[in-house]
Amino acid sequence: MSTILDTIIAHKKKEVASCKELIPVNELKKMPLYKVPAVGFRESILHPERTGIIAEFKRQSPSKGVINASVRVEEVTTAYARYGASALSVLTDFNFFGGSLDDLQKARAANTIPILRKEFMVDAYQVHEAKAMGADAILLIAACLEKEEAMELAKTAKDLGLQVLMELHADEELDILNDYLDVVGVNNRNLKTFEVDLQHSVELAKKIPDRFVKISESGISSVENIQFLRKHGFRGFLIGENFMKTADPGEAFSHFVDELKQGVA
Repeated sequence: MSTILDTIIAHKKKEVASCKELIPVNELKKMPLYKVPAVGFRESILHPERTGIIAEFKRQSPSKGVINASVRVEEVTTAYARYGASALSVLTDFNFFGGSLDDLQKARAANTIPILRKEFMVDAYQVHEAKAMGADAILLIAACLEKEEAMELAKTAKDLGLQVLMELHADEELDILNDYLDVVGVNNRNLKTFEVDLQHSVELAKKIPDRFVKISESGISSVENIQFLRKHGFRGFLIGENFMKTADPGEAFSHFVDELKQGVA
């Protein structure tokens, strides 16, 4: 039975093939940002004066539909950075998430903290594309990659000076981990049911080697969630929808950080 992830990946492979014809890798390598050193994604997450939060700009999703279509990426991401985000995550998939590479470029032009390109990576071309558009790190999703593919994409990223976040959902994906990764994320949302289960993430995180920085993704909606996850070894927290569903995501993030600092919900 085909899942939404299968549909996305099938479409993404066609999309990448078209992009290769439109802008070959050699053209990407000539772009100004391709030569700019990346900002340390892992290092920023661990920075003691920041929150550990990777604040995400996301307009929509297949499960939630339109979340927020009225805000500007520059305004939201600069507010995230101003109020203590350790890094930014910018969706670049258009068909399913309403994002674009233009969003990534605008976020890069407006910010100095690290930016994760949130995308369904299926081809090394997309890694070069991420570098050319100003990303500092890429996301790899274990559920849509074979072990060899993940190794190739991660190595390509490291060769370009980018860091790599590998996202896991289940125990059987643990064997995809490799030495080219910097951060391992555990997605709290079940890909089949879309239910959120923090306890499942805690159990999976125990099996991830300590050499990787562990972050928690999806379904984080309260300061108590972060306090709980910190106790179980998570150092970073990718949060998007909780802020993006409000009229002013930057202000919502500011209030969340204030609560986090006070240690109250």
